[in-house]
Amino acid sequence: MTTKVDEIAPSIYRLSTLVPDIGPNGFTFNQFLVVDDEPLLFHTGPRAMFPAVREAIATVVPPERLRWITFGHVEADECGSMNEFLAVAPNAQVAHGATGCLVSLNDMADRPPRPLADGEVIETGAKRFRHIDTPHAPHGWEARVLFEETTGTLFAGDLFTHLGDGPALTDADILGPAGQAEDIFRFSSLAPTTPATVEQLAKLAPTTMALMHGSSYSGDCADALTMLAEDYRRRIATAA
Repeated sequence: MTTKVDEIAPSIYRLSTLVPDIGPNGFTFNQFLVVDDEPLLFHTGPRAMFPAVREAIATVVPPERLRWITFGHVEADECGSMNEFLAVAPNAQVAHGATGCLVSLNDMADRPPRPLADGEVIETGAKRFRHIDTPHAPHGWEARVLFEETTGTLFAGDLFTHLGDGPALTDADILGPAGQAEDIFRFSSLAPTTPATVEQLAKLAPTTMALMHGSSYSGDCADALTMLAEDYRRRIATAA
């Protein structure tokens, strides 16, 4: 497996590894490295990918400089190698929503994590990361996103998951491919609150969405999020 590195927004790098035997045309696992006074990593990847991800980070910044280790929710592909990164980076700390820390990370992380209240901001130097709780969207009680306010980048986790090895950044349709992936994997929690939660993210009007699986997106992000909420609403009605 080869991990590709691409800058998708100022000082924000997408680290992408294609696993070709997942789904009909492969599946990417993406991490996002933000270079600032206090470098931040969003997603760690699973433990099996740790050597490749660490090597990719080293092409941009020494991994031992990492200060913040973050992710959308507690799942192996999002935080499987958090303790390996904590061992490499002596000043790094996991930061997550209070729910995730309470139910999982206080026990799982080798160093105490920093619990974040909904709306709390971490400043890493020039950049500001706002933590936003999104319970059960797309899945997981402790699910959350990060919104980097200075670049307008939404670190959206598993939202808009899609298959294939597309470009690092696209303005092409992502809703259709995300719907196809949903039909295959059924990964989203169709909770009654899910559409409204996604609609609240649309109000942020992000300029870029950093997606964990598939290409990141630089089109009309607010419109895409609004349409995703409508797709969830349709799926909930069909299930009912």
